[in-house]
Amino acid sequence: MAPSNTLSKRYSPLINSWVFPFFEQNWRLFAPDPDSANRQILVRTAHTGSGGSSQVSGWFDLTAVDDASVGHDPFPSHTAQNLLRRAWTSYVDTHGGDDKAHTERALMMQKYLRNIAAQRVADHRGGSFDFLQLRVVTRPIAASGTTAGNPPAPAETRLLPWWKVASHGS
Repeated sequence: MAPSNTLSKRYSPLINSWVFPFFEQNWRLFAPDPDSANRQILVRTAHTGSGGSSQVSGWFDLTAVDDASVGHDPFPSHTAQNLLRRAWTSYVDTHGGDDKAHTERALMMQKYLRNIAAQRVADHRGGSFDFLQLRVVTRPIAASGTTAGNPPAPAETRLLPWWKVASHGS
């Protein structure tokens, strides 16, 4: 990004609406900030039948799909490794703990995360669905050398609300 100036200040909201989340820049390549937790992101879907009955799927582990896709690849792409994780981080950064989109950026990040999940479910599971729900299980990573005699920190589970998606059907 360019240094702050009059033009960049005036047009930053417009520029950011196009740049984020696809072309985000940060310095993590040069000074990585490793994760302090492992996150498992799961999704389930629901489909409302013609009679009004609802069918809810079991949980599908999106994180496991990502891990499997890079596990045996000697040169995995940055996208394969980080797309879902960065979408979740951006969602949390814009929503806090209440899962309500209070800004346009928050709404955009919610749609981005929802679309990634919907596409992955459609690609790997098939079937019809109209709604999806995410569950994120966060397990803290203990600092090196601090696990002796200490019980592991408890996992935190966050259940997001059901989101309507464009109908996906096979």
